Parts: sequence; structure tokens; C-alpha cells
Amino acid sequence: MNAAQQSVAGHSAEQHREERLLRVLLGPIVSEKSTMLAEKVGQIAFHVVPDATRAEVKAAVELLFKVEVNAVNMLNIKGRAKRFGRFHGRRDDVRKAYVRLAPGQEIDFTEVK
Repeated sequence: MNAAQQSVAGHSAEQHREERLLRVLLGPIVSEKSTMLAEKVGQIAFHVVPDATRAEVKAAVELLFKVEVNAVNMLNIKGRAKRFGRFHGRRDDVRKAYVRLAPGQEIDFTEVK
């Protein structure tokens, strides 16, 4: 494949990959459980896009926070059916990623802009 085929609308494949990585993480999960995991075992919890893979989450965390990632655990939470009076609804499905950092690594969300 030549350079003209790799480039789409003036962007290289690497630029597309980096743009994708910037969209993978939706935000950190801040709760009692996630705070306890961060302090005790160095795991950070994130909400991620529904089609994110372990490799993408690992690359995104390493790119954004400049840390070394040891492992990534993923889980899907199905949205529950809810009612409000006579109206039926459903909560959205959520995908989470628990990222284990290498020993000595730490993410401080207060200094990230």
C-alpha cells in the first residue's frame, strides 16, 4: 500500500488511530469502590465507549496520562428497565474498564487539564 492509499482526506493511519484513542475513554469512575481500588491495588476505573477493546484502552491510558499499564479488565453492565408512573424506560448499557497500573505509577486527576 502506498502513501496515497494510506492517507484518507489528508490524514495518515497513525493520526486516525490517535484520534480514536482520544475518544475511547469517556471519563473516570469516582465512587467509594473505585477510590478503594485505586488506593489498595493501583486500579483505576473508567467509563469507555461500547466498542472499545482492551488494547485500545491500554494505549489510550498510556497516551493520555503518560503511565505504564500492566492489565486491563473490561465489563459490560446492561441497562435496567425503569418506570416513572405509567411511562416505561430503560437505562443505557455501560462499558467499564478497570486499568491496573505498574508498581510506582499513579494518575492524579486533579492535575490533568
